[in-house]
Parts: sequence; structure tokens; C-alpha cells
Amino acid sequence: MDQKPLDLEAAKSPAESINDPNLVTWDGPQDPENPKNWPNKIKWRYTVAVSLFTFISPVSSAMIAPALSKLGEDLNMNSNLEIELALSIFILAYAVGPLFFGPASELYGRVRLLQLSNIWYLAWNLGCGFAQNPAELFVFRFLAGIGGSAPLALGGGAISDTWSADERGKAMGIYTLAPLLGPVVGPIAGGFIAEYSTWRWVFWSSSAAAVFIQAVGLLWLRESHPGTLLRRKRDCLVKTTGNHKLHTGNAEPETLISKLGGAVERPIRMFTTQPIITVIAIYMAYLFGTLYLMLATFPSIWTEWYGESVSIGGLNYLSIAIGSFTGLILNFFFIDRIYRNLKTKNNGNGRPEFRMPAMFIGSIMVSVGLFWYGWSVQARLHWIMPNIGVAICSAGTLGCLQGMQTYTVDSYPTYAASAMAACALLRSLAGFGFPLFAPYLYRDLGYGWGTSILAFISIGVGIPAPFIFWGFGEKLRARSRYAAN
Repeated sequence: MDQKPLDLEAAKSPAESINDPNLVTWDGPQDPENPKNWPNKIKWRYTVAVSLFTFISPVSSAMIAPALSKLGEDLNMNSNLEIELALSIFILAYAVGPLFFGPASELYGRVRLLQLSNIWYLAWNLGCGFAQNPAELFVFRFLAGIGGSAPLALGGGAISDTWSADERGKAMGIYTLAPLLGPVVGPIAGGFIAEYSTWRWVFWSSSAAAVFIQAVGLLWLRESHPGTLLRRKRDCLVKTTGNHKLHTGNAEPETLISKLGGAVERPIRMFTTQPIITVIAIYMAYLFGTLYLMLATFPSIWTEWYGESVSIGGLNYLSIAIGSFTGLILNFFFIDRIYRNLKTKNNGNGRPEFRMPAMFIGSIMVSVGLFWYGWSVQARLHWIMPNIGVAICSAGTLGCLQGMQTYTVDSYPTYAASAMAACALLRSLAGFGFPLFAPYLYRDLGYGWGTSILAFISIGVGIPAPFIFWGFGEKLRARSRYAAN
């Protein structure tokens, strides 16, 4: 059941409230209860807390990579496909969870779902450390991934709740860094754990980190979803005044089933009917698939081709972190500045398309980095050379992701979580599937041509996309029932 889109980006004017005395809205544009009017100190705490929840799940997704061989031996896995599945089945769950968590957060709020999903993830991730056979591990990993997918689904909406378009770029940069930094920290720690302890501690240590993040959330998280806050305000006024005609301006389904049905339907409908979401989802899927393909093949490259130990080989994941931080710093200083300059030139009217310069530059860097990385490994050049390629690719990936996610949030502020959930569907399937075909890709084509194919895809999809959005984005949004027109 579709709800009529309500633009909560701006508060309703007092005149509208006077015309409808039963309308519950903000007490003017400076209402301190409006999350966009929170003090910056509270906003940044909230942003960091949401980013931490988004960080821990990708840590678990890739932390097991250096320990896969030992895990396969202990659990009697008979094929490479089974071993790779132990890594990627966690990502498969990312395709399921966001369809529920993203839109559900627009019905029940962000904080409650963040905390409950983290507890769910914690319980099943802890269980992975006690798995005695492949079936138990696969089931526990999948269920843990369901809980871990929630922050990735609703985090973009949470950032949209609290930051205005002029300020959103920096906050989105920190949030975007978390799912890229997680797969870096995880394998580095996992490499030392695999060499000096048992693979079971990979799961137990990440569970301990989840407990710490849960505690941070209890201190720093507060509800930010405007629709939820206004409904709570309405319910409080109904109790004190007895006026049951009070409403927030959004028609709500009467039953729980109709609420969830309409909410779950929305991401699927947005993916299939919104060209903006479709194109962003395809390119985002490619970027995440390529990232997880690298994560899956890194251990064999550094141990078999370069003769490094498991723990030392894990340190090469730092190249992803260095590249991601470089991309974050560049975007941190320039993305909001570029947006404001373009907005000024456009007579003070901001457009989501003003985020596209970051994506254009990032796409070029992704292609260059992939060519550099693949042929450096193929030629067995000094270990620093493939790491430089990975760093360039990672910096470009962060620029692209930040540009696309901010563009999506700017275009669909009211339904940001549903829009991000729609993008997450294809992205998660790619993150699941790419590592499975990676061994066959490199076996048949080698690292040079195998990685070059990925680079050609980046050229074919990533470079034209910013021009398409720049030229046609406004027309597409004008025809959408969900976008902010």
C-alpha cells in the first residue's frame, strides 16, 4: 500500500497549521525537536554512532578471509566453492535484510531497529564461533548477515534526517567510509588471529566489538526520523487533549500487515520504476562486487605469489584503508564546497546533480587503479606496486559511493531508507556472487586481463553515468512520485 510522499525536508509553515488546526507539525522552522535543528555536537555524535553500527558488520563479512583455509580443514569442507561460500553467504543476507529494515525504519524509527538488529547480529555471529559443521556455519552466518544489514539499509536515511543538503556531504563521507574500512580492519585482524590462534576467535572477537558499539549506541543514539517524531508528538497531544482528529499529514495503514506490506513493496517498486535508482544500483553493485572480489583473492596473491605469511599478507589490506581515507579527505574538503558553489551559480537553488563531479572523478580513478593493480600482479612487480593500484581504486570507489549515496538521499529525502534499500539489493547480490567466480576468472585469464575486464566495465558504466544524471536527472525526478520535486 503506497503512501502519499510527504517532504519532511522542510517544516510546514505556521499558515498551513492554522488552516488545519488538527495538523501536528514542527513548532516553526527553528523547532529544537526537529533533528535538523539539533546542535552540531549532537549531530556529529549521532553520525559517528550510526557509522560505528555500519562499520562492525563489514568487519565480520571479511574478517574470516585469511582464516578460510583453516576453517575449511576443521569443518571438512570438500570444495573451494564451499570455502568461498563461507565468506560470501554473509553478504547474500544483505540482499534480504534491507528490504525490511529500510522501509520499516520509516514506520518505527531508526534507533529501535539499529539496536535490535545489532543484538540479533551479535547472537548469531557469536554462534558462528561454535559451529561444528558447514551447515551450521552457513545458517549462522546468513542469520548474522540479516542483522548486520540493517545499518547499511537505514544509515543513509539517518544522515538525511539530521543534516541539511548543504552540510550532508561531510557526514555522508564518514558514513560511506565505514563499510569500506570494515573489510580492511577485519582481514588484518583476522590474519593475525588465524596464524596465532583459532579461526573461532575471529567470530568471538568481532562479537565483543559489537557489544562495545551497542553501548555507544545507548549513549549517543536518539530518534531522528521526522515521521516517527511527529507521530509521537501527535500521540502525546491526543492523550493530553483527547482530540483524536489530530494527524501528521501522512495517511497510515490501519493494520500491521498492511504497514509492513506497503513498506516492503516500496524498495522493490522504486528499483523497478525509478531509472535513477536502477542505474545507481547497477554501478554500486559493480563497485561492491569488485571490492569483495579483491578481499577474497588477496590472501592467495600475497601468500602464494609473493610468499608472505598469512599475518604479514593481511597488512596489504591497509592499501584499501589508505586509499579510502584519501578519498574521504578529498571529498570532505571539496564535496560540500562544490555543491555550494554550483548552488550559488544556480541562483541559490540546490540540485542533487551537483554531487556528480565526485562520481566522475572517482570513476576514472577506479578504472586506473584496476589496470594498475591487475598488471602489477601479473608481472609480479614489487609488492608496493599492486598496493598503489588498490589505493587508487579504493579512493575512487569512496568518491563514487559518496556521490551516489548523497545524490540518492538528496533526490528521495522522505524515503531515503527505502531508496538505499533498493540500491542495496543488487549491490549485495554482487558482493555475494563476485568472490565465487573470482578463482575461475583469474585461472582462465590471469590477473592482468581478468582485472582489466573489471576496469572496462567501470569505463562503460561509471564514466557515462554522471553525464546521464547531469543531463536527465532533473527530468526523471520531476516524473517520480517519490522524489523531492
